[in-house]
Amino acid sequence: MFSPLKTFIKAPIWLSTDLRDGNQALSCPMTADQKLTFFRLLVKCGFKEIEIAYPSASDTNFAFEQTVELASRHSKLISDLADQYSASHGMKFRYEYSPETFTQTEMEFSLQGKAGPGIDRIIFNLPATVEIAPPNHYADQIEYFATHISERENIIISLHPHNDRGTAIAAMELIVLGGADRVEGCLFGNGERTGNVDLVTLALNLYTQGITPNLDFSDIQKVIDIVTSCNDLPVHPRHPYAGELVFTAFSRLHQDTIKKGFEAQDICHKKNAENGELKMWNIPYMPLDPADLRCSYEAVIRVNAQSGKGGITYLVKQHLQLDLPCNMQVTFYKVIQQISDREARKVTIKDITTVFRKTYHFSRSKYEGRLALKSFCVTAEPSLDSTDDGEPFDERRHFDGTMLVDGVMRVIRGDGNGPISALLNALRTHLEIDMTLRKYMEHAVGEGEASKAASYIELVATTDDVKETRQASESWWGVGLDSDIAASSLHAVLSAVNAAIGDRVLPELQLNVGFNATSGQLDVSDAIVNTLGLMLPRRLQTSFFEVVQCTVHELDGKISYDDLTHLFRETYGYEVENKGRFSLGDFHFECIEGGGPRFKGDMEINGVVRKVDGEGNGPLSAALAVLHSQTEGTLTFQEYSEHSVGEGSEVKAVSFMELLYELPGRVKKEAAWGLGSDTDITVSGIKAALRAASRLDVVAKKA
Repeated sequence: MFSPLKTFIKAPIWLSTDLRDGNQALSCPMTADQKLTFFRLLVKCGFKEIEIAYPSASDTNFAFEQTVELASRHSKLISDLADQYSASHGMKFRYEYSPETFTQTEMEFSLQGKAGPGIDRIIFNLPATVEIAPPNHYADQIEYFATHISERENIIISLHPHNDRGTAIAAMELIVLGGADRVEGCLFGNGERTGNVDLVTLALNLYTQGITPNLDFSDIQKVIDIVTSCNDLPVHPRHPYAGELVFTAFSRLHQDTIKKGFEAQDICHKKNAENGELKMWNIPYMPLDPADLRCSYEAVIRVNAQSGKGGITYLVKQHLQLDLPCNMQVTFYKVIQQISDREARKVTIKDITTVFRKTYHFSRSKYEGRLALKSFCVTAEPSLDSTDDGEPFDERRHFDGTMLVDGVMRVIRGDGNGPISALLNALRTHLEIDMTLRKYMEHAVGEGEASKAASYIELVATTDDVKETRQASESWWGVGLDSDIAASSLHAVLSAVNAAIGDRVLPELQLNVGFNATSGQLDVSDAIVNTLGLMLPRRLQTSFFEVVQCTVHELDGKISYDDLTHLFRETYGYEVENKGRFSLGDFHFECIEGGGPRFKGDMEINGVVRKVDGEGNGPLSAALAVLHSQTEGTLTFQEYSEHSVGEGSEVKAVSFMELLYELPGRVKKEAAWGLGSDTDITVSGIKAALRAASRLDVVAKKA
């Protein structure tokens, strides 16, 4: 028996017999085209020795053999060509001797007359045509042959094991250690009965030991696709290295261990990079990096009823870049387990990410749920009080925001020690949602300017007893992601609140209080947000507040919500029947070569429809050029903004435009706001400009 201290130092010579031995074992042998495709794959993988056919077996084999190697009817010509190529190209032609029943023959007899003189090494192919003994038995036979044959240096010992006992791989590795030179086999172990030895597994076994196999399986899926299409045999899901499930863990223990392994390896690799060292693969249960075979990590952890929170957490981190806190992992794990138990199936990555988004109302671009933050402002309010030692208290924070509440725009305000407590105070004040913060965590997602902050919030229902509140058994987690850390934390609060309120009825907005002369500018703008869903620009807020003050003064100091809304619509022409002095008819834009768009169409001015056109750098400037052509003086854009209202198919754009009008001879310039709305944002902007012009004392040119 050979020494157990021997180790692999190099790969053996590989010979693929897929096209001969493998092909003859197929119920439907390959066509000539399939064999050519397979042959090209073998060459691409790096095989230098390929058994291409058994020519006399069939017409197809004979025809294919003709396409690969020139054949001749005369043996003399073959011999002459061999000599010629040996002399001119150094090509070596070797004879192979293959005793069919080597493993079933007495060793002394197998040695008789098996070697002779000559400079070209003869190949002795010693097959285990039928595997009849443990792998060490075959290895002992080969070692005996190698150590007792004469002129060992002049022969190549080749192996051709079959897999009847399922130990062909083990036998082959033992025999190569025992002195064999060459291995014959098939990709993925095709062959008669239980198949030949699997060359893919053998080669990648060497690779995992740091030995270059001299075969390229860096795109294993492409190899699988070609082999299965030619052989019409599937690769088993548990097949070493190539099976669909070989890099997959379902069990809780394995998933948790792999997750921790990746985390530890990431830390190690960062240190390696800093020190200029090689990065070594070292993940539990995975002797090979799937990326080396061009496989993704998506299949590494899959979820079923046996899976643990570690595996689910790993998938969330891989696909959503969210590193969930431990308690949140437990909470979300229960959600996934309920689905897995209920549906009795494997839970896919898509299932997990979809359920996560739905559970926590999470989206990278749009936060869904009954409560959705649209805009906010957090300002600091210095405290006028001081501590006992004379130091001022920490600054308070004031939250001023707009949010959708069951599809209705609402304005809420609150105060607290920070943005989170200020928002919780606002929810308590305006919506009677009384929640207390128990845990808050955050981390960065990405690097550099593109990085974002991920925030995690745990809320509990507020009770009269602070200790009881902190120790509450029921809690709700939320998650937020934003480039602004404050916005991220506020989105996380609402994520948790949405989970907590469920379908609970929230207090409706009361619209019967009315406004009086003491109401402030923010009260007026809040009313417009609440009733029309419009977030007014600051200058427009000021402008409308002045209008309201004048109107309230004329109405004995008070105006109702309904009257306030009506006043806004009529003042700025927002969705009213009155078209104004300037209104839009049919129009279109034409592209001008080397310039901007040209507006052409109809415009009604003081009740008369005119054919108009104008050019500009963009649609709005082209529309303004039209106004210039039809009016005296100069109109200029002072301010412009826009936002959307509505949801889904009902969404439309609302534009806010302030125009400045100057007419020679007039002392003062005039300014006026106008609003426009339309499903087309360009039309919305033009309507706003025309509404603003209609509110100005613009002198129109004669038609």
